[in-house]
Amino acid sequence: MLDGVHNLAPFSQFNNLNFDPPYVMFSANNTHKGIPKDSATNAQESGFFVWNLATWDLRDAVNKSAMYLAPSVDEFDIAGVTKEYSTVFPTCPRVKESPVHFDCKYYTTIKLPGNPPLGNTNVVIAEVVGIHIKDEVLTDGILDVRKTQPIARCGYSQYARITETFDMVIPSSGDADGDMAMNSGLEGSVKDMIELAGRIRGGREPDDGKQNEGTGDINGEVGEMKSWNT
Repeated sequence: MLDGVHNLAPFSQFNNLNFDPPYVMFSANNTHKGIPKDSATNAQESGFFVWNLATWDLRDAVNKSAMYLAPSVDEFDIAGVTKEYSTVFPTCPRVKESPVHFDCKYYTTIKLPGNPPLGNTNVVIAEVVGIHIKDEVLTDGILDVRKTQPIARCGYSQYARITETFDMVIPSSGDADGDMAMNSGLEGSVKDMIELAGRIRGGREPDDGKQNEGTGDINGEVGEMKSWNT
């Protein structure tokens, strides 16, 4: 929020970058006037934003929030969604109707050079410091993508709706430690990574073990689902 006005916009160039600590990024081209988009500016100047999962039920609201509007317009009102304030960032609302939210603390912006008239592309990177998942989209304590039915932009005005998932377990290489490290990374399991590092170092805890205590596991990685930032 800048100048008392909240911002809400969808970004298809979005991904997770790490899990300990968790980082995410979104990429925003400059506007046709050659200036950064509101979301990139707001994140950098305010120091935080909220990522909201864009779902099938919210598709019309997501689409409306993509309209080219003046910075003085509150896209929450245009999209017809409800503001719910985070305890982590009390002045930054999330979309109440969305089943998954990440509270994101701004880290940095990487400016990729581009050609006129758009000019630079702003890659905004932030650390996830809070995660909110509604109980109804959990199955056995894990985020169930089939229940959230996220949407993904496929190019142009075409979107996909995710209603089914399938599992594929990567075959073992025969290296137990390597297999454990790979699977821990896929699952976002900090606990397994610390256990593995301690075993490799002769039973000693990793140097940053205390820093990681209590981090826990983060299940249900975001992949390339559409970002909806506030």
